[in-house]
Amino acid sequence: MDYVYKFPVVRGIQAKREYFIAMVPLKMLPRLFPIDDEYVLPEYRAQRKLNEARIPVISKYILDNRDSYVFSALAASIDGDFCFKADNSNQDAGTLEVSMDAKFLINDGQHRKSSILEAMREDPSLGDETISIVFFADKGLARSQQIFTDLNKNAVKTSNSISELYDSRDEMAVITRNIIWKIEFLNTYTDKEKDILGKFSSKLFTLNTIYSANKIVVGGKIEDKTEDFLTTYWEMVVANMLPWQELSNKEITKVDLREQYIATQNIVIQALGRVGNYFYSNSDLDMQKYLEILKEINWNRSASIWHLRAISENGRIITNKRAALLISNVIKKVMKLPLSKEEQMAEEKLKKIVG
Repeated sequence: MDYVYKFPVVRGIQAKREYFIAMVPLKMLPRLFPIDDEYVLPEYRAQRKLNEARIPVISKYILDNRDSYVFSALAASIDGDFCFKADNSNQDAGTLEVSMDAKFLINDGQHRKSSILEAMREDPSLGDETISIVFFADKGLARSQQIFTDLNKNAVKTSNSISELYDSRDEMAVITRNIIWKIEFLNTYTDKEKDILGKFSSKLFTLNTIYSANKIVVGGKIEDKTEDFLTTYWEMVVANMLPWQELSNKEITKVDLREQYIATQNIVIQALGRVGNYFYSNSDLDMQKYLEILKEINWNRSASIWHLRAISENGRIITNKRAALLISNVIKKVMKLPLSKEEQMAEEKLKKIVG
């Protein structure tokens, strides 16, 4: 090899194959991984086609968190000649020399790589920072495709709830966590890791359900008052949802609550988010007076008011956004709150269906 790239690396073994870990300056990425031809057929690519919509999102994450962003390693295979030269003092540390004629194929991290390149166009100083790359030996496309498959098919997607539990940059996630911890009922019955509750779960809600409802309440406008407002709002909701209080007082069981009432369904929590948005936008109202009226609502699944709003013809819970709107309409009408034009139109459409 006349002309080579030289990478200080650490060598490891997986499945009896060597791999090498290098710390590579970000400014080297465009040289190592030139942009692939987007028109190459899937069967001739080392991995899936780039989803360009993700690039500005990840790039913005880097630039907005310039002093705290973090990325996991890229994984790449080397299609070409290379050799490892061990240090005298450590046989698993040394220099990886790769022919400049070799190709580097990304097996995992193409979106990270492309986002880093876009971020560097705005902030060139990023180029002197580094990212770890795990290099695998490869002599053809088939092995690269298999590496991509193995890395991705066994990956477990983090639930939205656990992401929101750990995310300190998402202001609404932080507010939602604080609210749940402050309100005993929510803290007791909210699963902070899962997005979907099992039939026999000891919980009634997921963190993501409350988080999504809070986003509906504020409508994208997080202000200084937001956390205090949301805390007060959910405290009042908990205090006036009779099925929830019956559970707290051990008058019914969680099984009864789930099977006989709609009060813990995700779509009802989203509907409560819509109601909360009305109070958030009309702060001059006496919210406590209105929310006490929640006690007058029949949350039983068999109640006729929920037919085709929350319960379908086959008796199943309806889970679309229209259902959340129609459920919130019931709450607002009982409270004698005005309906928006959109809400009125939904009522008219429902009347035509019901006849």
